[in-house]
Amino acid sequence: MTELILHHFDWSPFAEKARLAFGLKRLAWHSVQIPMILPKPDLTALTGGYRKTPVLQIGAEIYCDTRLIARELERRHPLPTLFPGGNRGVSLALSHWSDTAFFEPGAALSMALAREVPQAVIEDRKSFFAFMDFGRLEQDIPHLYTQLRANAALLEQQLADGRPYLLGAEPGWADITAYFPLWMARTFVPSSQQLLAANQRTVAWEERMRSIGHGRRTDIDAQTALDIARGASPDRSHRIDLTDPLQLKGGERVTVSPTDYGKVPVAGELVVLQTDEVAVLRRDPRVGEVITHFPRIGYRIERG
Repeated sequence: MTELILHHFDWSPFAEKARLAFGLKRLAWHSVQIPMILPKPDLTALTGGYRKTPVLQIGAEIYCDTRLIARELERRHPLPTLFPGGNRGVSLALSHWSDTAFFEPGAALSMALAREVPQAVIEDRKSFFAFMDFGRLEQDIPHLYTQLRANAALLEQQLADGRPYLLGAEPGWADITAYFPLWMARTFVPSSQQLLAANQRTVAWEERMRSIGHGRRTDIDAQTALDIARGASPDRSHRIDLTDPLQLKGGERVTVSPTDYGKVPVAGELVVLQTDEVAVLRRDPRVGEVITHFPRIGYRIERG
């Protein structure tokens, strides 16, 4: 089963990255709406506890983190490319900037200002967003404005020579990963329109990004996705880098955890250990055997 299934919710800024990647590649995909807060029992059956959004499912292979999702989409569907001009490395490196320096002030402003965000979500994020001091959000609003505006100004500078996209004539992952914090700000921070109004080249670029669309989406329910996982067979072959500094062996019991926030360890048998990817074989009564994949950057692997 090779259908693309995205587990997400429509308000998720990080899921917007995956949705735009589908659009750029003109892909058909299935959408499963997940809860915005815990518990997420259907998703947990696939991920083993990883709680960030989104998650990509392809049969019984489960891909966590948008950086890994981008690489997997590129591997399976190389054209149109997410990395035009051979800019794969720098595009993926920009993910860290956008996921931290650019995302974090916008997320904090969203928590402080957005009337649309339910109180239950704010309470959930108090324990989830370790980078955010909820006790001083209101007094930090002016500072957060400066951080959002300064990061947005970098895009305006990059577009200053009239190029249509950040790295040249074609859109790619660099654009997608830089766009999503602005998408979040436009959605949840009412004052962002005035705050960023001077960035006219960026405003035009945002319109070009929106026009990419989300590909061909079909909604399905969570049980259908779980049934697809149960009916598929994951690739259990080991791909272990014997030169990896951790010196782990295929089949060892390990845990994989994010190092920034949402630090929920996912346990399983090691099947992939490469420079840019780690994956574990897991068993769950609802889905049988699945393999859950993570990128290496930003994730800690431990025995046990």
